[in-house]
Amino acid sequence: MSAVATSRLDEIRSVVSGPIMILGLVASMGGFLFGADTGQVSGFIIMEDFMKRFAEDRGLGVYAWSQTREGLIVGMLSIGALIGALIAGPLGNSFGRKKAMIGIVFVYFIGNTISISAQHAWYQIIIGRVFSGIAIGALSSLVPVYVSETVPKQVRGAMVASYQLFVTCGLLTSYCVNLGTSRVSNSGEWRGPLAIGYFWASSLMVGMFFLPESPRWLLANDKNEECLAALRFIAGAKNRDKKGFIEGEYQDIEALVREAAAAGKASFFSSFDPKGKALYRTLLGFMLMVCQQLTGANYFFYYGASIFKSVGISNSFATQIILGAVNVVCTFPGLWFIEKFGRRKTLIGGALWQMAWLLIFGAIGSEKDPSEKSIGGVLILCACMFIASFASTWGPGTWVCVGEMYPLRTRSHSSAIATTGNWMWNFLLTFFTPFITKAIGYRYGYVFAGCNFLAAVIVYFFLYESSSLSLEQVEDMYNDTNVNPWNSSKWVPHGLASRNEAVDVSKEQQAIAAGVFAEAQHDERVAGNKAYA
Repeated sequence: MSAVATSRLDEIRSVVSGPIMILGLVASMGGFLFGADTGQVSGFIIMEDFMKRFAEDRGLGVYAWSQTREGLIVGMLSIGALIGALIAGPLGNSFGRKKAMIGIVFVYFIGNTISISAQHAWYQIIIGRVFSGIAIGALSSLVPVYVSETVPKQVRGAMVASYQLFVTCGLLTSYCVNLGTSRVSNSGEWRGPLAIGYFWASSLMVGMFFLPESPRWLLANDKNEECLAALRFIAGAKNRDKKGFIEGEYQDIEALVREAAAAGKASFFSSFDPKGKALYRTLLGFMLMVCQQLTGANYFFYYGASIFKSVGISNSFATQIILGAVNVVCTFPGLWFIEKFGRRKTLIGGALWQMAWLLIFGAIGSEKDPSEKSIGGVLILCACMFIASFASTWGPGTWVCVGEMYPLRTRSHSSAIATTGNWMWNFLLTFFTPFITKAIGYRYGYVFAGCNFLAAVIVYFFLYESSSLSLEQVEDMYNDTNVNPWNSSKWVPHGLASRNEAVDVSKEQQAIAAGVFAEAQHDERVAGNKAYA
């Protein structure tokens, strides 16, 4: 291992604390809910009892989905999520990231209750999924913002990416649950997985009670002492007593908050202000989220069971578990890729690899007989190789980029807009996929291959490299007129020789920061005493 890599690992180990790990695990349960719901509905639509209750009766004991009804049941969660993503920004700004996340869990409970109590009304399932979607969409916007604003820059990428890791864990867990309950001959085969959802949501809600609010939100709302308390909690025992560690973090946040305050209070439309490249970043985040959907991942996640059933595989639930396991396992190296190779290389490489396997998927599926065992095996291999890449690149990478590219002043609104793009295209793909696959079959792979190439082009020409930079330094980079996206990895913060220095503040600098901070605190107390004299 090179000296730089060793130094990088040492830097990460130096800041990782128990509270940081717990924070990442608890907050990312929002991703687990998303993954669990995505995985379970892909199994529901081929479960016998679910089809008897909610599919169309074709007579003689035959039940089948119309393309419209299937698309609505699968896709309406995305409409709810789109709404949730839009309201997440105002909620997070008004009540704080933490309170907003806790409150939105109750909306999930409402949606789950509506769905689990459905008898024969298919529209009741849709209503329940809309409410559940509102919660999942809001969490998909709030979690990356909360984590990116709370954890140190050295581990920010990996911690934000843990949201996607939990999405994959939720998918795999739901596949396993579906396999187990598919043997039940009554409504328990689909009500069981829904009932387990209460436990996942409760874990998130209860866990958040023990975590601090975002330090940046606290300081922006004049809660200075609470901000310091949050920073002490996050630092953990091993960093709490390091001279200047907390004070340095506090001063970095304070400088950005002052700058945002000087620019005035942000509204929803502030995200579309060309100044400071706010509009540029809002549109870029939106496009990255759209591209994540257009990679084709949810084609396999939502309709995987149906796809493998159509190629003659007897137990499509078991096949989904294989795909889910690949998804989980390959997310772990993705957390490393993002920090080791940076955001740009990871996303570009992933998009090109995915394009290659989708071309093979489309060619084999459309030119050969998919029902042949050997051809079916090749299609499964293509799906596994595609998912291996998505899980380690575009899955976590997009959330990391969106979580760290925006100015503090517009972060909640811009993140919500970006996430809206994700959910809007999630719905469009899930709703129209039954129609498209009926028309062009496996040639759908060609469409997604082209989209992956387009995604690689967008990243190359528009995304700035933000690895190893604090959120404050990312802001400086986007506003530097001398840097372009394709050479942004060479950008170094002012006064430093390399990005490695940006990751590790020297002891001398920390000591200076601690002294200045202590002096400022003393001056504030003196001024306060004079005011009351």
